Amino acid sequence: MISYDDFTKVDIRVGRITRAEPFPEARKPAFKLWVDFGADLGEKRSSAQITRHYTPETLIGRHVLAVVNFPPRQIGKVLSEVLVLGVPDADGEVVLIAPDHTVPLGGRLF
Repeated sequence: MISYDDFTKVDIRVGRITRAEPFPEARKPAFKLWVDFGADLGEKRSSAQITRHYTPETLIGRHVLAVVNFPPRQIGKVLSEVLVLGVPDADGEVVLIAPDHTVPLGGRLF
């Protein structure tokens, strides 16, 4: 088990996807994402294997939750700065996690 203090070390924030593009260089089907976390954190890049349920067009403007304090990770030609969060559906395909009400960009999960 982890302590509550351990949990608080993971910085999960709400952002809005501002741009999404196919990522053909990825080993598995994925999109390149640009996510706006508001004035304090700004826009961050990520990649996500979410092609089963989403298209680039349906992702624009969508709110998501993401871990913002992992070190950047090089994924192919993309430097992923955040980890966008989701849960698997019955077939193991990722479904994004998002707040169900409007909240300020950059709001922290607690």
